[in-house]
Amino acid sequence: MLNEFMEFLKQYNVIGLAVAVIIGGKLNELVSSLVNDLLTPLIFNPVLNTLKLTSIAELSWHGIFYGKVVSNIISFLIVAFIVFLLIKWANSISKVKTVIKKN
Repeated sequence: MLNEFMEFLKQYNVIGLAVAVIIGGKLNELVSSLVNDLLTPLIFNPVLNTLKLTSIAELSWHGIFYGKVVSNIISFLIVAFIVFLLIKWANSISKVKTVIKKN
């Protein structure tokens, strides 16, 4: 049974997936902090102060609270851009390896 489990780990690259999930979770924490603690105060504090609000979550229009949605859109765009850069970097490394193997 142990051999089957080890084969499962190799076949489905479970360890790589686990590492990706852990890194993804930390990336999410980092981006959330970046948006909530840095970008939101820099960008939205003047607006919030003008509207006499204390947080972006309080932003609403006719009872529709859109502040968190705006924050989540910003977070999504940052994560998507970081993933784009990581894939671009991985592809460039793959191309370099291919060129080295051919020579």
